[in-house]
Amino acid sequence: MNITSIACPSARSAGRVFVLSAFGFLGTVSAAHAQTDTITDHRATEVYSPVPPVVTPGTTCGDAPSDATILFDGKNLDSWVSVNDGSPAKWVVADGILTVDKKGGNIQTKASFSNYQLHIEYRIPSNITGSDQARGNSGIFLASTGKGDDGYELQVLDNYNNKTYVNGQVGSIYKQSIPLANACRKPGEWQSFDVIWTAPVFHTDGSLASPARVTVLHNGVLVQNNFELKGGTRYVGKPFYKAHGPSPIKLQAHGDKSEPISYRNIWVRPL
Repeated sequence: MNITSIACPSARSAGRVFVLSAFGFLGTVSAAHAQTDTITDHRATEVYSPVPPVVTPGTTCGDAPSDATILFDGKNLDSWVSVNDGSPAKWVVADGILTVDKKGGNIQTKASFSNYQLHIEYRIPSNITGSDQARGNSGIFLASTGKGDDGYELQVLDNYNNKTYVNGQVGSIYKQSIPLANACRKPGEWQSFDVIWTAPVFHTDGSLASPARVTVLHNGVLVQNNFELKGGTRYVGKPFYKAHGPSPIKLQAHGDKSEPISYRNIWVRPL
């Protein structure tokens, strides 16, 4: 039995009147627009410039398109440096794969970026051990704003049958946004992130003009949908913004004791 209909018998009928009135109002507005639209030639609403550039897509899904900047193609770390001192990156390159060297510290791109499309693949080792945050932990900092873990982190973690706090699981914007889904593959299988990053913009006095936004697909599944970031990543405390310009992309060498993860096929398209 519907308690609302007993306590307030007119509630539902009033709701119907409101809905019908709303539709009537919208219909009136649409009719008004139609009456003021005097365009009669279809060519008046057709635009021919600027012409979009021709971009040749990759041969298969995940392959770099023709206008991409290759950040790692399996050969070397020429595009990367150590975050600590700017020296050549010290992670391990073998068999076309980049493996984290936890003692070598975080690495970041030599180039800096503002808005971009990023593709990156990673693999949790099949013999992974540990639990919670100490199991295949790493991170992709979509803009590195300083040494250590300064920046905006997209979390990398093994959450295939491994629980942790949900705003710190794989696909989260760390401690800011819970992913829309857990799309993990099991350890030993290659996984991918595809990211659309809109960098924050700051006024000349350093105040925020527009916040950062990010859309993320994890293994082809949408996990962040145009999320508006509240500031840089913080392990303790609330996020906040500090002014910066174009920034490198950073990969984290997390200090947990689990086996190191690997990356491959990293490319970016500045937008």
